[in-house]
Amino acid sequence: MSVTEVGSKWCALIHIAIFAWYVFTLRANCSLEISDRHPGARLYGGRWKYLTFINLVMQTAFFGFCFVTDMVQMLLPAKSAHGGIPSLFIRIRDAIFTVLAFPIGTFVFMSFWSIYAYDRELVYPKFLDDIIPIWLNHALHTVILPLLLVQLYLQPHRHPSRTKGILGLALFAALYLAWVLWVHYASGIWVYPIMAKLSPLGLVLFLAVAALTMAPLYLLGEKLNQARWGTPGTRKEKK
Repeated sequence: MSVTEVGSKWCALIHIAIFAWYVFTLRANCSLEISDRHPGARLYGGRWKYLTFINLVMQTAFFGFCFVTDMVQMLLPAKSAHGGIPSLFIRIRDAIFTVLAFPIGTFVFMSFWSIYAYDRELVYPKFLDDIIPIWLNHALHTVILPLLLVQLYLQPHRHPSRTKGILGLALFAALYLAWVLWVHYASGIWVYPIMAKLSPLGLVLFLAVAALTMAPLYLLGEKLNQARWGTPGTRKEKK
């Protein structure tokens, strides 16, 4: 049995465990009782107006796809007649991780806890402690980063060119910001409490800083991947 084969089996076990955790977390989030104190989930846009929820769905789908990719690699070795199929799955996995899953997941972690440390009422009012269990809050805003680092350590990821990668991430950020602004236009509500407290200029600056933060996070993922696995030209498997 080859080292690669053993590695693939371990990766598959870890990925299915993380996928199961995210499915459990997603189900717990969707099962929360919606009350008059926190009616956000039943207002315009539902849960889909929150970046935290979008990220949760994305991380769930990503780790599910990682498990599928592991199974494809084990069932269809690269040297077989179907060798192009595993390579295709790996390219898709790497594109999702490098352009979306890592930078957005890291952004959710950093932005939530930085604003929370400054004034929690701007992002997560205290009354939510009576509605959302503490473990679920950490599952949504804390555990995501360690799990992304586990994935970064488990498998090397080939980044697209910086231009393509950052443009792809910028497109996601632009679409989400457009969605947030549309929700406000259509319903009169701001997705996050901090937005309601800012002046028009402050809101523009806040959104601009949030969007511009994405690019450094993409570069961070690239540097961490290189530190763990080396550059593509010198890369080799590590145990």
